[in-house]
Amino acid sequence: MTEERSEFGVVGMGVMGASLALNLCDHGVRVAVWDRHPERAEAFVSSNARPGLHWEPDLADFVRTLVRPRRVLLMVTAGAPVDEMLGRLLKLLEPGDIVMDGGNSWYLDTRAHVATAAARGVHFLGVGVSGGEEGARHGPSLMPGGPKEAWEAVRPQLTAIAAVSEAGPCVTYVGPEGAGHFVKMVHNGIEYADMQLLAEVYDVLRRGLGLSAGQLADLFAQWNAGPAESFLLETTVRVLRKRDEETGQPLVDLVLDKAGQKGTGRWTVQVAVDLAVPVPSIAAALDARVLSSMKEERVAASTKLPGPHEELSGDERQQLAGWVQEALYAARITTYAQGMRLIQAASVANGWDVSLAEMARIWRAGCIIRARLLTPLREAFLAEPALPNLMVSTTFARELAQRAPAWRRAVAVAVRLGIPVPAMSASLAYFDSYRTAELPQNLTQAQRDAFGAHTYQRKDHPERGFVHTDWS
Repeated sequence: MTEERSEFGVVGMGVMGASLALNLCDHGVRVAVWDRHPERAEAFVSSNARPGLHWEPDLADFVRTLVRPRRVLLMVTAGAPVDEMLGRLLKLLEPGDIVMDGGNSWYLDTRAHVATAAARGVHFLGVGVSGGEEGARHGPSLMPGGPKEAWEAVRPQLTAIAAVSEAGPCVTYVGPEGAGHFVKMVHNGIEYADMQLLAEVYDVLRRGLGLSAGQLADLFAQWNAGPAESFLLETTVRVLRKRDEETGQPLVDLVLDKAGQKGTGRWTVQVAVDLAVPVPSIAAALDARVLSSMKEERVAASTKLPGPHEELSGDERQQLAGWVQEALYAARITTYAQGMRLIQAASVANGWDVSLAEMARIWRAGCIIRARLLTPLREAFLAEPALPNLMVSTTFARELAQRAPAWRRAVAVAVRLGIPVPAMSASLAYFDSYRTAELPQNLTQAQRDAFGAHTYQRKDHPERGFVHTDWS
């Protein structure tokens, strides 16, 4: 066995681990791989033979082949598998070595892993990886968080394999502890909302105007050539154009309407509640997936809960597609605003000093939510790093004002037709709530005081602080 022959180790030869290992090799990095199923690692190396790529059946031998400081990337399932692998590796690694977790781990688990590894003198980085199999293989967006000295040690390799946009490699140091995995979690929350918005647009135009999958694909392709350009819109066009080989029908029409989830959207909503940051668009998308899973109940309810029987006017039929296009863009702005506000709040609460402009930059290519919208978003946070909400930036305040009338019409038509648009309407409600100087929560607070003596503040006498009234 040749000692110290590899610059990087990858544990876990699933789709993502294998793709990242090949990406590293393509950039001249000598890679050792290991998998708890030795035959999987052996088969991977055999079918992808190239200089600098090898596998070891024994974990201790795998560790010994790595040059110091050893760099080990875990691409295993989040949770207990990461705990187990870290425990095994810490018995073999030495002070100064680095373990990276490239899965979708809970950020508080990552924080704990940083502390556990540090007690042994080992560095631990939580690395958010976005882009799916294609991104991992040819250039993902990478969000590393943890000890900064560990980031500096792996910076050359991670920079080499990252996607590249006009603004540079899509990787940056996010912050200490679990900052990288937190940002990746929020990225996925935004992804949930963006996908739901596209599903709602599809549904309104399909049911409202009777457009076929092919017609929708053509329309969305036109949109994707303009400001709405994004990877998810491009993917939607590809999905709508795919024909089923058995029936010749659009394959999307044969897909059961039950959407799955892996947890990051749910985590995003849970953390937002903890940090008192409203994320209604993301929450609506999460609820929509849960409701979609209730297929049998929905089918039964459809026979007992009739909807409206409305017809579109001639003007509405001509204008609806344009209104929906404007609504999609406006709702996306509010969704990104919610996600960025959540990252900002977590950064302040944890002392991470996350740059929102940098997050927008590294999401511009490689990741799932990459979109043209991220360029002006980055510019907004470069101009005002402490911007409290993306919607009040000069650029986006103007964009929202221009699109709000069409946005309202699109939501109104959908409601009248009985077509659910939870994310689009939640986004509009968020916009309207944020721009409203006087909300009706004066009544809410009075009610709380009336039934529970929770007190309230008088706007005409703020100096009195919190007071209680007998409302009987």
